[in-house]
Amino acid sequence: MSEVAENSFSQLLEESLSSFNKKEGQIVTGTVLFIKNDSVVIDVGLKSEGRIPLREFSSPGEEIDIKPGDKFDVLLEKLENKDGEALLSREKARKEESWINLEKCLESKEQITGVITGRVKGGFTVDINGAVAFLPGSQVDLRPISDISPLINKPQPMLILKMDKFRGNIVVSRRAILEESREADRSKLLSDINEGSKLKGIVKNITDYGVFVDLGGLDGLLHVTDLSWERVNHPSEVLKIGDEIEVLVIKYDQDSKRISLGIKQLTSDPWQDIEKEFKVGEKIKAKISNITDYGAFVELRKGVEGLIHVSEMSWTNKNANPNSFISIDEEVDVKILEVDIEKRRISLGLKQCSVSPWEEFSKSNKVGDKLKGNIKNITEFGIFIELPNNLNGMIHLSDISWDEPGEEAIKNFKPDQKIETKILDIDVEKERISLGIKQLTEAKKTNNDMVGKVVTAVVKNINENDIEVLIDDKEKGIIKRTQLAKLKSEQKTSRFAVEEKIDAKVIGFNKKNNLIDLSIKEIEIQEEKDALKQYGSSSSGASLGDILGAALEEGKKKKKKRCQIRKSKFE
Repeated sequence: MSEVAENSFSQLLEESLSSFNKKEGQIVTGTVLFIKNDSVVIDVGLKSEGRIPLREFSSPGEEIDIKPGDKFDVLLEKLENKDGEALLSREKARKEESWINLEKCLESKEQITGVITGRVKGGFTVDINGAVAFLPGSQVDLRPISDISPLINKPQPMLILKMDKFRGNIVVSRRAILEESREADRSKLLSDINEGSKLKGIVKNITDYGVFVDLGGLDGLLHVTDLSWERVNHPSEVLKIGDEIEVLVIKYDQDSKRISLGIKQLTSDPWQDIEKEFKVGEKIKAKISNITDYGAFVELRKGVEGLIHVSEMSWTNKNANPNSFISIDEEVDVKILEVDIEKRRISLGLKQCSVSPWEEFSKSNKVGDKLKGNIKNITEFGIFIELPNNLNGMIHLSDISWDEPGEEAIKNFKPDQKIETKILDIDVEKERISLGIKQLTEAKKTNNDMVGKVVTAVVKNINENDIEVLIDDKEKGIIKRTQLAKLKSEQKTSRFAVEEKIDAKVIGFNKKNNLIDLSIKEIEIQEEKDALKQYGSSSSGASLGDILGAALEEGKKKKKKRCQIRKSKFE
């Protein structure tokens, strides 16, 4: 080669190297020459090649696919290293390229693809074509997830939230993409949804009152009462979070976008035609499925339960603990008392499958018979006597003595005292036995005609605790304050005036003071009883409110009439 040619080649090489010198720190295009061990030998047009680690040619989770002749952009860090080779980096070139592309994506809000590579404080690292980004834990999914391992090293669609090239910070969100997708699904779901639609969803949350189901962009509530036709104590008995279920839209409010769901509605209603299978008055066998404080449930058929209220378990122990009568899974005979289809309620009776002790008592005893028994309890209105078969009989105050008022006569008795009584009435339907003590003897002839009768008396003297009266201008009587009226608020002697005429009932004779005991209260009580007889009883079909209302109205009329008579007599 001539000297001129050598100078020319040397000059060209110097110019070329000078040109590459200016490109240090810039991206150049290189060609793969060959792959040796874990390195790729790249020619970038310099006097020597460069080596780049093989791992820099792929992202996490990707397979390496590289062969001689492939061209790649690489970063020229130095023309020569200590070994005389060009110092190149594919990873830094990719990162630089990524920053340029990512800035464009941030500006256009374009979706990018990233790979979650590991966990750091507060979130995760993400590789985006060589650029390292940060994914906050709150931006991974629509709701917190405990296990992120299925997402590691797998390409995921993401959105860039912010970038800072100077600090090298990139923050991305996977949740933003999912929210966009959910909103699209939600709009489609709302346009297609109708009451009666069958949908598939995933159990999102479980509460005491129901289950929230993710329908794909929209949540619906599956109330505990709509989980099953059978009784469910808590939704967790039937479902767990993450379960995929089919539901029926039973109500949809377009204004509030609230959706009520049901599962039991997907199957036939077990209460349909139930009255044909279970008829009032029939006796059946049933198994106890649950026991509560107020009674016991029995399963009549799948999805249908009946209730034995505690008051229907025993003829005599009305408020006992249900566990003292029955146990879970026990088979018992019950009687159907009521079938209410509208309220989905079947009332059952346990005691009705045995003979009523009141009926047995009525068969072996009759009105007028004498009985002996211990005093069980003493109340302000009478005495209760223990009778066979755990029954109780009651002696009203007015049936204790001919001679003394009931309030005075009752003081002569105490609990557990054994006394003799006479049966006055046996009411099997109302489960009531009325007894009397004074009926064991005849009333004295001097008072026999007067006791129980209503007389007209004239007020002669008014005291703080009683009023003194004169009957037929000859017999002295007394009305104690407690006998002035049924209501305590009206038991006032100040309501009366001297020489006023009043009607009262003879209730006894006070031998000690030779006075006739009278009562206005007894007249009012009798008027209520008469009204109850006239207007019926709760067992005849009338409600308690109807009966009491009619009784009170009748009592008011009679009271008004009596006051008018008293006024005319006084005048």
